[in-house]
Amino acid sequence: MRYIIVGAGAVGGAIGGRLAGSGHEVVLVARGAHHAALRDGGLRLKVPDGEFTYRLPTVEGPDELGELRPDDVLVLAVKTQDTVAAVQTWGPAPVAGGGTAAERLPLFCAQNGVEGQRLALRVFRHVYGVCVWLPATFLEPGAVRADCGPLTGILHLGRFPHGTDETARLVAADLEKTRFFEAPVVPDVTRWQYAKLLTNLSNTLQALTGPDQGPGPRAALRERLRAEGEAVLDAAGIAYASVEEQKAARGHKVDLVPLDGAPRGGGSSWQSLSRGTGTIEADYLNGEIALLGRLHGVPTPLNDLLQHLGNTFARERRAPGSMPVEELVRLADDAVAFVQES
Repeated sequence: MRYIIVGAGAVGGAIGGRLAGSGHEVVLVARGAHHAALRDGGLRLKVPDGEFTYRLPTVEGPDELGELRPDDVLVLAVKTQDTVAAVQTWGPAPVAGGGTAAERLPLFCAQNGVEGQRLALRVFRHVYGVCVWLPATFLEPGAVRADCGPLTGILHLGRFPHGTDETARLVAADLEKTRFFEAPVVPDVTRWQYAKLLTNLSNTLQALTGPDQGPGPRAALRERLRAEGEAVLDAAGIAYASVEEQKAARGHKVDLVPLDGAPRGGGSSWQSLSRGTGTIEADYLNGEIALLGRLHGVPTPLNDLLQHLGNTFARERRAPGSMPVEELVRLADDAVAFVQES
């Protein structure tokens, strides 16, 4: 199978690089300066076991590939807010032998949150969810770093909305043959994704106030965000893997390893602010909880606040970590008090 990585940033670049490093055929899809850097200098992947350069075919869209192949696998690794544009671009692409990518090819959504695969399923017939546990960083065109060891990541795979099949098992086998991924194939991939969503609720918190520094107001606010999220999922009757189950699955397989003696800067939302992209995933992380809360009658003042502030910071291109945590705690307390008094 040939892997077409639609969105060769942090997650997509790490997956594509590791697959290419084990001999798989990989095509990278990127835009702008990142596309130019990948095309001209290759993908530079820095990992605990070294720094590697992979000179891979790099395109901006399907037209540059001509007809797609029946054995192609599309890995969608763009941010959720870019999903609609991506599936509308790749869905109509013709496949050799007849039909389109949307009709014939599998699409694996390697994204945070749960909305991307719903959006994809409106266009593609064969959609697979991926619960991504893969801390990686993309700040410089052409360069990706993945800071974990001994594995680069753990990727739970399954058909969306549920089930498994031979395609999922074949892709999982290819990932595991790299020796840098564990890829359990599960019939309930959304249960793992909702558990990861609860963790990702603090992505915006980190982007606004900086990396976690142990016990303190930031950690306390993180726990309040998670508790609000759990209350919403419970009210909605949505199953999610427990913290204990997640820890048992991860063990010490994906521990952070400082590269060049420097700790990892921050997660995906922090990176979006650092690159000044103008957008952030908050609508599909904190905003997912806000949506479910409104649907099921559960107040979500903390996630509402984080969604609003995250979008404001992205739109105004404010620097990551530039809000004092004490200010955010005050705003959070005010938001909760307002809901309680209403």
